[in-house]
Amino acid sequence: TYKESFIKFMVDSGVLTFGEFTLKVAESSLLHKHSNYKTGAQLAKLGEFYADASTYNGIEADVLFGPAYKGIPLSVSACVALFNKFGVDASYCFDRKEVK
Repeated sequence: TYKESFIKFMVDSGVLTFGEFTLKVAESSLLHKHSNYKTGAQLAKLGEFYADASTYNGIEADVLFGPAYKGIPLSVSACVALFNKFGVDASYCFDRKEVK
């Protein structure tokens, strides 16, 4: 399924790791670091997983929001994949952490 493929992709990309981690707010046995997506190929594949998940679950959106800063490339890659795979021409938007 796309879910199993996504988990394998995250592990292979070094984004999802297992072990014992002490975080700021709690302890955890897994760590998920989106900042470990570093290549165009990884972002393209990530966008495909998001597009597949939204389409599979019947989620229709005109606009995808990517919160600054790490969410911006996620929303962009998902928009590109939605168009390339499914012909859905969604927009994206994002916020700013500081006032311009």
